Parts: sequence; C-alpha cells; structure tokens
Amino acid sequence: MCGIIGYAGDESAVPIIVDGLKKLEYRGYDSAGIAVFTKDSFKVVKQKGRLVGLEERLENTTITSNMGIGHTRWATHGEPSDVNSHPHLGSGSKIAVVHNGIIENYKQLKAQLERRGVKFVSQTDSEVVAQLAEYYYNGNLLDTVIKTANALEGSYALGIMCLEEPDVLVAVKKDNPLIVGVSEKGNFIASDVPAILKHTNQVFYLEDKEIAVLTKRAVQFFNMDKELLTKQIETITWSVDSAEKGGYPHFMLKEIVEQPKVLCDTIQSEIIKIPDITSFNKIVITACGSAYNAGVVSKYVFERLCRFPSIEVELASEFRYKDACVDEKTLVILVSQSGETADTIAAMREAKTKGAITLSIVNVVGSTLAKEADYTVYTAAGPEIAVATTKAFSTQLVVLYKLAVKFAVQLQKISADEGRKLSDEIASIPDKVAEILTKIDFIQKYASTCIGYKSIFFIGRNIDYAIALEGSLKLKEISYIHSEAYAGGELKHGTISLVEENTLVVAISCCQRLYSKIFSNIEQVISRGAKVFLVSNVEAAEETDKLSLLKLPNIHELFSPSLSVIVLQLFSYYVAANKGLDIDKPRNLAKSVTVE
Repeated sequence: MCGIIGYAGDESAVPIIVDGLKKLEYRGYDSAGIAVFTKDSFKVVKQKGRLVGLEERLENTTITSNMGIGHTRWATHGEPSDVNSHPHLGSGSKIAVVHNGIIENYKQLKAQLERRGVKFVSQTDSEVVAQLAEYYYNGNLLDTVIKTANALEGSYALGIMCLEEPDVLVAVKKDNPLIVGVSEKGNFIASDVPAILKHTNQVFYLEDKEIAVLTKRAVQFFNMDKELLTKQIETITWSVDSAEKGGYPHFMLKEIVEQPKVLCDTIQSEIIKIPDITSFNKIVITACGSAYNAGVVSKYVFERLCRFPSIEVELASEFRYKDACVDEKTLVILVSQSGETADTIAAMREAKTKGAITLSIVNVVGSTLAKEADYTVYTAAGPEIAVATTKAFSTQLVVLYKLAVKFAVQLQKISADEGRKLSDEIASIPDKVAEILTKIDFIQKYASTCIGYKSIFFIGRNIDYAIALEGSLKLKEISYIHSEAYAGGELKHGTISLVEENTLVVAISCCQRLYSKIFSNIEQVISRGAKVFLVSNVEAAEETDKLSLLKLPNIHELFSPSLSVIVLQLFSYYVAANKGLDIDKPRNLAKSVTVE
C-alpha cells in the first residue's frame, strides 16, 4: 500500500517522479503528490483522487528541478483529501517528507510538538515525521533523520529532503519496503522495482534501520550509529516490457494470459534447499488473502501425499496473536507474493521466537520474508501489477505441490517412481492452462450475462471447495458483487436459505469420486430457482437453461485447482469488465498490505 518515488540526478525530476508514481498505482491509493526543489523553496503539488488529476494540475505549471519526491497515499489516518496527501512539510517549510507505514506513537509526539508551538495542518500520522524532523534539524540532515527515526514507533519507509541541503535526499526504513536504484543519470528511491525499472535495473535493498544518503552522483549507506555500511548491489532480471500492459486492456488480463509461461518457469526452477521433513511432527502454513487460499488448497495435497501427523493452515493475522502451539519440531511455511506482507512477517518472527523452522514462498528476491526465513523458495511469476493476484497465486500453488511431492518421498509415503509420475502431472499444468485460455470467448460471453447478480455463490467439495474460496475472493475484489464460497455438504446446514430464484451458483467438480455428491447439491439449488455454472473435468450432465458447463482438461485431482482457478479468474475479470470497473485498481484495496 502507498508508493514512494524519489530522484536526484541530472534530468528533470517532475516527469520521472510522475512516471514512477504511475508504475506504483497498482499498490492502491486515494491521493497523490510531489515535492521538488526549486530555486529557494519546495514546490509541492498534491491532489485527492487518481493521478490524472495531479497530472492536470502539473500541466499548468512550469517547474525546473533535478531533485524531488513523490507519493501515492492509501488513507489510514485522516480521510482522503488534498491536505492529508503527501508530501508533508514542516511548519517552517524546511523539511519535506513522504511516508509509508503507520507511526504508532504519533499522538504523543504531536502533543509534545504542539506544546512547543508547532502547528499541524493535517489529520495524518505522517505529518508528525516532517514536523519532528524540522524541529530536530541542526544543520545536518543525516543526524536529523537518525534522531527522528529513533523517536518513531511503528513502521515506516521515509524519503526526506531539507531546504538547506538541496543536493541531498535521505531515505530510511523499518518494516516497510524501500529500494535504492543507481544509474548514470541519477539515483532513485522507490517502494518497488517497477517505479524505476525504466531508468535502471541496478538496485540496493534497504534493511530495517538502514539509511541511504543520495546525491545525483553518489549513494552512501549508514546504520543508526552513523557508521558507513557496504551493501551488495542487485541486478533486476525483469524486462521493462514485463511491467507494461503490452496491448491488453488491463494488467489483470495480461497476467492471466501469462500463466502458461510463468507456471512453466516456476515448475522448471529447481528447489535447491529444503529442510528434512522427517525432523518435524507438524506443518503450519500461514498467509493472508489469496496466498492463504493457496495454503488451504495445499493442505489437501500435503495430507493426501505426506500423511503427516498435523497440518494446519492459519491466517497470518490470527497466527501472530493466538499464542500458536509451535516449537522446534514445527515447520512453518509462509506464503506471500511480495514478501513484505506485515502480518505474514510478524507470523514468521513469532514462529522463530518459539523455535520453529521457517520456509518462505515468495516472488520478490530481496524481500523481508526471503531474507529472514530459514529457507526460501522463489516463484517465477515476474512482476504482478494488478492488485488482484492471478499468476502469483498460480505459481504459489505449483511450488506447494512440488514441496508436497518432495516431502512425501522423503517420508517414504510414496515411492521415488510415484514422485516422478506426480511431477510429470505437475509439469503438464502449463499446457493444460494454455488449452483453457482458448476458451476465453465462451467465458467472456457467459460472464456478460452475470453483471446483474447481487450475490454469487461458489460451491465445491474437498479440494474443489478450497479453490472455490479463491474464486469467490477474486469476484468480490474486482466486481464488488457479494460472494461466498461454501462446502457443498454444508448447504443443508443453513446456507441454502440464501438461494432463491435467479441466484447464480458456480460449482466446481474435479473429484470424480465426489461428482455425484456435488451434482446432488447442484440439483438442490436448481430446484430452488438458481442457475448454475459448472466447471468440471469429470462426466457431467447435459446443459439446460439452468445449467451451463465448462469442461476442463483431465488432470490428477490434487492438481486440478491449477486449472479450475483459471476459469474463475477469467470469469471474475469479465464480470468486472462488463461493469466497466477499474479492474487493476479496485477500490479500497492495496497490492501489498505492509501495515496492519
């Protein structure tokens, strides 16, 4: 959530900053702004709403500057408004700040500053950073940032400029991602790689409580004791094109269509280092949102293949506060696209304090989860820009499948030959996904008839129920239609009371042994007036005016979610597209939830 971009260099700062903000739109925001050095003051332009509003205001101004900071804000403290937008200035307009995160002690700091005569203008926690830094400023911006950061409690990624040091941009972070990019035409700070990839693929990843001091010619790193640090530069292998739409109307559709390739890349990536599963008696999979749903799917796979004594799936936001029963005999698997999800990071740290071994599944090299977990397995999804995950989710699934097969062989629950056969099944997924993508026209046409529904229900049994959770979430995220997923066997235990004339029920059936059970549920909802969209790869009844069918390729039922989810993603996408919604940036949502 929120996005930071900063630049110090030889070129005009404004277009670089605005372009960087556009590349960060996917993170979610409700306002945007920039602050740049002019001859003897900061020029600040900020605007509630989409970036186009900010651009329109900038078109009417001429700003000459080679250094500045920009921000896309997702409101936490204070409503979305021009005044609450970033950047924030100190009351004397000497310090300009952009901030991601939450300052937990901002009320105490604000009260202290107000008693000393400082006047606040916004409702935000972030303004206290600018006011505090300006109050502390002693002629040295690095010293000021250290003193300010030591006074803050909570999470932050900060970009800070001072009017009295017009050639210096300082950045510091704690529990929020921040990178530093270097190039011949200048240096950058950013929340994420896409913001600067057009200009450089050479980046440094800041660790917590590390400070970067940028000028247009150099970058230096310091710790909180003002000791100079040596850091390793990383080369980003993503292409610029991979973070562009490439002719598609939305990033989400592009990313759905990219899945055969990224699945193939992920499947072919060797899992080099994993723990010996025989050392454990419990596995806990913890994550948030869609990554949690991937964990729910994988629980069925791990249970069937590994026959492990205890396998649990926990929401990371619950795990971190429940005093979970984990110890040195527990393997905790953490799943996150960004590797920066606040609750998942906190869950990892809680697990480690109790002696558990941690294994992260992430898409971003250099992310917090990747660096702090005992073991890390990377997905090969590439940059995912749409807020609603598609290809990152799918690659998480296949990594979890691969782990389950490897662990099952280690545990001698399946033979090496059985493991190879299952691996061959996993390897067939990309081609079968490509086959499903040839049916886009059918899915688009069907989805066009569904935009009038106020509620849509998803049902399935066993592993089909697990993937129904993701289908329902995807629809809610981007179409704003109320949706719920139910285990088919639970319909009679209350939820069928919600089914009425012209309700839509999406049914998933990829377990041959349970087809008769789910079809009984289908008949029950049809008899109460519902229409059903059946996604299945087993023998199915003929279509009627109440039952529409999309047939999937055959695959081992444990891996069938990788096929059914493609249909559910496309269905959700086209329902939202037919409603004319902002699919890549759904309201109130952020791509990476880096604060509670």
